[in-house]
Amino acid sequence: MAKANPLWGAPKIHGELLMLGFIIGERSVSHFMPKRPPKPPWQNPYAERLVGSIRRECLDHVVVLGERHLHRILRSYFSYYHRARTHLSLGKDAPKPRAVQPSSMGDIVELPEVGGLHHRYERRAA
Repeated sequence: MAKANPLWGAPKIHGELLMLGFIIGERSVSHFMPKRPPKPPWQNPYAERLVGSIRRECLDHVVVLGERHLHRILRSYFSYYHRARTHLSLGKDAPKPRAVQPSSMGDIVELPEVGGLHHRYERRAA
């Protein structure tokens, strides 16, 4: 029954066996059930979100030339991710909070991040 219905758990199969007239305990049924593999890592929503962000915002836009190059790109992206990238869950702020810069500090200057793939904007005196 477990092979024919892989989504059924021990309680469901136990109930079916009782309806068929087999007197057996639920623990006995679960003992003879095939063991399920551990939960795959791609079912972790937090890891999926991070991997998706890395892929969409970084790796889809660059050609990786080797392992050292990949490490350099990812190190640069993680620095950008924690220092400059806005997060909706943080009220559109970065994990490392930034001070609000008043207009009296000067003009807005564009600073390239991740090799020019993304940009950060700050006020600098002219």
